[in-house]
Amino acid sequence: MKHLKILTGLLLVAIIAVACAKVPFTGRRQARLLPSQMMNSMSFSQYGDFLNQHDVVSSGTDVQRVRTIGDRLTRAVEVYYKAQGWESRLKEFEWEFNVVNDPTVNAWCMPGGKVVVYTGILPVALNDDGLAVVMGHEIAHALAHHGNERMSQQLAVQLGGLGLQEALRTKPQQTRDIFMGAYGVGAQVGALLPFSRLHESEADRIGLILMAIAGYNVDAAPAFWDRMQAGAGGAPPEFLSTHPSPDTRKANLRKWASEARAEAQKYTID
Repeated sequence: MKHLKILTGLLLVAIIAVACAKVPFTGRRQARLLPSQMMNSMSFSQYGDFLNQHDVVSSGTDVQRVRTIGDRLTRAVEVYYKAQGWESRLKEFEWEFNVVNDPTVNAWCMPGGKVVVYTGILPVALNDDGLAVVMGHEIAHALAHHGNERMSQQLAVQLGGLGLQEALRTKPQQTRDIFMGAYGVGAQVGALLPFSRLHESEADRIGLILMAIAGYNVDAAPAFWDRMQAGAGGAPPEFLSTHPSPDTRKANLRKWASEARAEAQKYTID
């Protein structure tokens, strides 16, 4: 068992050494082992299954708000990526925004841009700026490929470095569980693999930039987290439970606000 752990550790180090990529917006190096096409294929399938199993809100003011904000944020992505010469990367995303009738205070975005907003988070978001905080943060996770990075690590550690295709063939349920956990999908307490604080802070920073380019008020971000903290009571909601401490988060958001506004001045969306 000891030798197996050592070999697994060496495998993980070796994989990371040869599979480094850079996170858009921040430039941080990350280990991203899984092809986007394969991840998206799995994502679209799991997303469809999730929508079939939940009460999707098909029309109304809330749905229109979510889709309007999603459209502005994704246009901000497009403008930013084109300015960097990254047009080819836009092909990785087929954006879709849905609202599910669920009191859970949560939202998430899967690979390829598949977003779900739970009705339970809408009162906390309060207004369009607050909702843009939530959605910008979740879109940022997808743009930064945080789930791919985390799933790459989990496949190396839990399944001995199996490739995704082989893992799906030989250990399908375990692989799907890793995938769903890697993107924060589900409601079983303790069953999700939390994003690291590094990932959460990175998504906050990228989300602010997207908000600013899209024309939303970045100063709404600390206020949103005040409301999240106030509504948490004794146990934080799922959306908040694995995130950095609220005070640290709010301090960072205030620090990054000027950066986001400065970036926004470089770009214009229609």
